[in-house]
Amino acid sequence: MAETPVEDLTEPQARDELARLATAMAEADALYAEAAPEITDAEYDALKARNLAIETRFPAMVREDSPSLKVGAPVSAQFSEVRHGVPMLSLDNAFDEGDVADFVARIQRFLKLPAADPVAFVAEPKIDGLSANIRYEKGVLVQGATRGDGRAGEDITANLKTISDIPHRLSGTGWPDLIEVRGEVYAPNDAFAAFNAAAEAAGSRTYANPRNFAAGSLRQIDPTVTAARPLAFFAYAWGQVSAPFAETQEGALNALKSWGFKVNPRSVRVEDTAGLMDIYRGLETDRAGLGYDIDGVVYKVDRLDWQERLGFVSRSPRWAIAHKFPAQQATTVLEGIDIQVGRTGSLTPVARLAPVTVGGVVVRNATLHNEDEIARKDVRLGDTVVLQRAGDVIPQIVSVVLEKRPTDAAPYVFPTHCPVCGSEAVREGDDVRRRCTGGLICNAQLIERLKHFVSRRAFDIEGLGEKQLIAFHDRGWINEPADIFRLARDTEKLDQLRAEDGYGETSVRNLIAGIDARRNIALERLIFALGIRDIGDQTSLLLARHFGDWASFHAAGLDAASGLPSPEWTLLAEGHGVSPRTLSVMAAAELSPADPWPEAPIDQKLALAFPGIAAPARRALAPLASDWAGIRELARIAREDGPSMTLGEIAGIAGVGPVAARAIADFFHEAHNRAVVDALIAELALIVDAERPKTDSPVAGKTVVFTGSLERFTRDEAKARAESLGAKVSGSVSKKTDYVVAGPGAGSKLADAQKHGVAVLTEDEWLALIS
Repeated sequence: MAETPVEDLTEPQARDELARLATAMAEADALYAEAAPEITDAEYDALKARNLAIETRFPAMVREDSPSLKVGAPVSAQFSEVRHGVPMLSLDNAFDEGDVADFVARIQRFLKLPAADPVAFVAEPKIDGLSANIRYEKGVLVQGATRGDGRAGEDITANLKTISDIPHRLSGTGWPDLIEVRGEVYAPNDAFAAFNAAAEAAGSRTYANPRNFAAGSLRQIDPTVTAARPLAFFAYAWGQVSAPFAETQEGALNALKSWGFKVNPRSVRVEDTAGLMDIYRGLETDRAGLGYDIDGVVYKVDRLDWQERLGFVSRSPRWAIAHKFPAQQATTVLEGIDIQVGRTGSLTPVARLAPVTVGGVVVRNATLHNEDEIARKDVRLGDTVVLQRAGDVIPQIVSVVLEKRPTDAAPYVFPTHCPVCGSEAVREGDDVRRRCTGGLICNAQLIERLKHFVSRRAFDIEGLGEKQLIAFHDRGWINEPADIFRLARDTEKLDQLRAEDGYGETSVRNLIAGIDARRNIALERLIFALGIRDIGDQTSLLLARHFGDWASFHAAGLDAASGLPSPEWTLLAEGHGVSPRTLSVMAAAELSPADPWPEAPIDQKLALAFPGIAAPARRALAPLASDWAGIRELARIAREDGPSMTLGEIAGIAGVGPVAARAIADFFHEAHNRAVVDALIAELALIVDAERPKTDSPVAGKTVVFTGSLERFTRDEAKARAESLGAKVSGSVSKKTDYVVAGPGAGSKLADAQKHGVAVLTEDEWLALIS
């Protein structure tokens, strides 16, 4: 029976189809985990593409078990589970040079680097095999595991030990006492072909491709079977370590090589977009002759301290990206652009296309990513476009065939208001996405936010899934999280449920029990459940461990919201060459109302008003201040309109960063969000405090205050480093303060330290102490 086109599906049909696809793909994943796939990669891709196409058209119907939400494969019952010391995260994808350029530019903006300053990367082939995590203690291999779902994998230690590329004992010197070495197990093409030929001649099982072969070989119960298979291993990363062992990605690869691992010889250090693209084109050209399958190139920031500063977003690192090779392409006509509103209010443009077959799959929709991408590619309604399927994701538009553009095609105007609730849709900072500000008053977001609230890593309320949430919302019973708990004690509504088909006394009793069981909730689950933009489960855990209890986190959120920087301060701080030190110098300047240098040009006035600021900063400031009054206003903005100390404290938490901190402040800045949170907290019985991590550093348990214009690091970096070592960073000096780290221009806090007899350190002394 022919499938109903996605655009023709009704909502009930779409819901049933998503359930069917989830079941079919789960069965296919289970068979793949056993290395016994019954469908081809193309057939699996077709299921995945249809699932994503339906989810794109019906974003409110995304299931909790949706294949699109899975990070990796589940742990098989035939192997014991191994928890990774550090999660094995996935990478974001790039598909063209523009994506790579955007990636490089985002890194430069995040690190506040001048556009002319090069950023070094390590580019390495992306092996199409099976990821493995190998744990060494005192240089001895003690455990090996598959990637699994990213948090836990399968214990395949005995099988990994049969691969000659994996040392049982590390050689050389300098390896940490504990290290998780990560890499890819693969089958060389020639060896794979020979194995299949021999197996076919003997009437034995053959494999569809080298990736399936590698996966099946590693999941053999008998390790002697694995030992007979031609497998190889490239090391390229690490997880948990007891001590740092390199300063750069390139240095880390050299260290792994010196310890006995095979490192891909095509891995190379390059600079900037042009260097990355040269490596990409070279590998694409040489791909067929490498002797093993690759499906792209991975780019990683070379400096490990920059990797640490860049941190992570959601489930992916900011400092790395996978540049996939193009798949089959086709041309078709863009018939329309639909705007979908996601759970966090992001407006996502989806191209509606004349149906076309790409790689054996009929494609009718494609992602356009965001409004910047539409403008960059100048995509217009009626255009003939080049369509591509790549990286096992929803198809995307690569380019426009300009010679076929209709004469009346006009540039696309992206909406500035939510198509669902009519609220203003805005962009903030460097965010490429436009978002609806309606929050929980926007129906497009409401169900998604409630689904997120009851999801497995949030409140995990048994018996309350998407179907029930939609039904209860349609009745007007659940419009915010607190309503879930109110329902459990609303006898009138519960009596109505008992009288309906599909419920009855037992179902209602189980629903009440499932809800009441979650009136006690762990702090990290509560933070994650709030659905704050850019706050995933890992970031929630870091926040919970830092603040310890709900009262502290809530107070910090409110204080951060009251201390958001003004738009004028943000514009000032984003100027090229305007560093934290520049802002500090400007804030400390005491400028007279009258212009002391009326005849001087503006650049000279700036140099005299703010002694010591660099020429690039002066050039950035000049357009913002045409006269002396403007210069005084800049000083006022730097002094009065910046972010609060609390906002900086949140941003300084290791692994959190300024983007997530701003998201928390924005969340608590909205009155309707504060009301929703207050109502929810009133329904809970106990919020379980987080267990704080322990450290043995020289400053663990100490209280530190940073003051003055720090020159060796930014204020946020200093805080993040101190807190990662177990120190508490305070904004004021008291008798309980252990250290004051003072930079140039330190004022009242330095005086307070001297008054209380607190040890005062220079930046160099502080670095020596924590080193």
